[in-house]
Amino acid sequence: MAKYERRLRGNFNELLNWVHNDIINGSSSASYEDGSDIYIEDTCVAVRVYERYSMIGQNRVSMNITLVGKGEDLHIIAITSGGSQAVLFKINTIGEGTFLKQCSESVERYIESRGV
Repeated sequence: MAKYERRLRGNFNELLNWVHNDIINGSSSASYEDGSDIYIEDTCVAVRVYERYSMIGQNRVSMNITLVGKGEDLHIIAITSGGSQAVLFKINTIGEGTFLKQCSESVERYIESRGV
């Protein structure tokens, strides 16, 4: 399992769509599995689950993304899982790290695009 967290300023829906498009367009095997949106007063929460095939691990890797926003204050968390074929312990987690890097680089490009 690998994890990425980042606080930033921006537009909730813009960042959500930005990251979604980068993940889906970043791999021919990436798929959007499901998601949920919650709005409580002025706070928004979006949960997204993606999967893709890892050539190195020869299996599927999943990534859960949670985005929380209140005004322009945003917090994004991405956690990957899978990518190992071992029974008792994890080996070969390269697929998880690669999938997570796709998300983290997307967020960093978003930040750069806003000049923040």
